[in-house]
Amino acid sequence: MEEFVLLELMGPIAVIKINRPKALNALSREIVDLIDDKLELIKKNKEIKALIITGDNNFAAGADIVDMVDKNAKEAKAFLFSDTFSKLESIEMPTIAAICGYALGGGLELALACDLRIASEDAQMGLPEINLGIMPGAGGTVRLPRLIGEAKAKELIYLGGRLSSQEAYQFGIVNKVVKTEELMTEALKMAGKLAEKSVIALKAAKKSINSGIECTKAEAINNEAELWAALFDSQDQKEGMKAFLEKRKPNYLGK
Repeated sequence: MEEFVLLELMGPIAVIKINRPKALNALSREIVDLIDDKLELIKKNKEIKALIITGDNNFAAGADIVDMVDKNAKEAKAFLFSDTFSKLESIEMPTIAAICGYALGGGLELALACDLRIASEDAQMGLPEINLGIMPGAGGTVRLPRLIGEAKAKELIYLGGRLSSQEAYQFGIVNKVVKTEELMTEALKMAGKLAEKSVIALKAAKKSINSGIECTKAEAINNEAELWAALFDSQDQKEGMKAFLEKRKPNYLGK
């Protein structure tokens, strides 16, 4: 039986790969449920320090329209991918979307739920839902304005166009554009660098950034101060600063 979502562990790095190439990795309810299952496994594995999400030839060419066309409002809400994408966004470790080929609609929304995005030169991104008489429904209208600003987000969502990887980089949607054949090499290199950092410090930084977007500036600064100060009760803080003073590479234990 063909596996539509693969999970590979490479030391401290986990790779989730969508494997439905005949449908350009279109996201069905089944595919998203399988991604959710993989996320639960990753959350339980304390050895994993970074996560990459990618696809076979294409990242994900949107939600499967065949699955949606005849749904009513109640059925459509049950079909939504929001819960899984929010789970991905809130997972404690840093996450990277390695985008190749199409990342459209729900595919781009999946990438937006990751912390960082690397795109291959051949990648195309967009939120074309408006062309189908609907709108993004899995975080696109929420995460994209926070990432690139309201005006640019409205332009992309209202017009439903596509961006090349270079245009997405200029918009601030992706962090880096690389040669197509080097996509996973670069993603693994970045994940490897993340895996060398203190798990506790990265967790605190991610929590501070994510929570800071949702509250007032004063609340965000206060939360940041609390998270920063708490790190001084960790072994990793002592190790990191001692290693700096001793001019050596730190050996973080995640404690």
